[in-house]
Amino acid sequence: MKKILVIHNTYQVQGGEDIAVRNEIEFLKKHFNVETIFFNNKIDSYFKQFFYFILNKNYESIKIVKEKIKIFEPDIIYVHNTWFKASAGIFDLLKNQNIKVLIKLHNFRYRCTNSYMSNVHFKGKTFCECCGLSSNEIGIFNKYFKESFLKSFLVIRYGKKFYKSISNEKFTLLVLTNFHKEYIENNDISKNVKIFRNYIDSNIQNISEYKNYFVYAGRISKEKGVFELIESFLAADLEDMQLKIIGDGPLLNTLKNKFKHENVLFLGKLSNVETIEEINNSVGVVTTTKLLEGQPTLLCEASILKKPSIFPKTGGIHEFFPEDYKLSFNQFDYQDLISKFKVFSDIESAVKIGNENYKYIKNLLDERLLLEDLMKIIDE
Repeated sequence: MKKILVIHNTYQVQGGEDIAVRNEIEFLKKHFNVETIFFNNKIDSYFKQFFYFILNKNYESIKIVKEKIKIFEPDIIYVHNTWFKASAGIFDLLKNQNIKVLIKLHNFRYRCTNSYMSNVHFKGKTFCECCGLSSNEIGIFNKYFKESFLKSFLVIRYGKKFYKSISNEKFTLLVLTNFHKEYIENNDISKNVKIFRNYIDSNIQNISEYKNYFVYAGRISKEKGVFELIESFLAADLEDMQLKIIGDGPLLNTLKNKFKHENVLFLGKLSNVETIEEINNSVGVVTTTKLLEGQPTLLCEASILKKPSIFPKTGGIHEFFPEDYKLSFNQFDYQDLISKFKVFSDIESAVKIGNENYKYIKNLLDERLLLEDLMKIIDE
């Protein structure tokens, strides 16, 4: 049985990527001998961490990885997020190992932090579809963290090294969609890129009944379009329907103060189990992201539960839904979004769409097919 070492730096606020990594580890454990290294961004010594930032290497993290490799002797090293405690410095170690290294890219933000200059970041555009920043929010310097020049400087140091690492043909990049694969190849980032989608447990028990509400679950922020989502939902004037907003983020308090409406409920942070329960009882889920996205955890979980999804036509999201899907809307066209909400005036039609989504996602993310795809990648 092949041995896989999975490395992941968890986020301070758990999101879809953290959930996807944990789901995938459970999948891998069924077929491989798996060990994990999870880093978190709790800082024990600010002086030491600043020193590591300046060097662009965290020697403690590198030592942990090195010792685990020595003891476990993995056949494959599988890397997810490395910002910031894991550090991009681990790639200096990994490239010198005679071990196959897989790096999964869950989003497109590696394009946003590979230069100190904002014009390189935005490439003549006013809005970055990879991270959600607007060019008028920053000056000549690529101030990725709007509140701090120092944090921006440090993340760009990390980002430049990370970008160089993923361009190293020794490493195999894993992406979630054909769209992302073509994006990487067309931008000459790497030619060693494969599609390997995130595993979703298809045995989640779905229920046939529903309550009259939609679910949004994710970061409450400008780039996720939550403000426009609520405005469009209210404009659809579905009197018997509610919108439940699950999650946390910088816009949460602003939106709670602005939208004091009985049909808009802010549930705050919930566990994944609690979120699944809310989806299971809903009429459907919705996202209005302004970004290029990878594999949408919320929407895939909804499909497994036979719930329809409303989402914008952006990136590769459509690859997880049947052809000519009826509930996707033109990104930034909120009149089109309103029209998708109104489809739910006919619940029977919405239920039919949810059933079709279930059949499609169960086939696309079939465990046997995912295993075959991974074995091909490993054996190449």
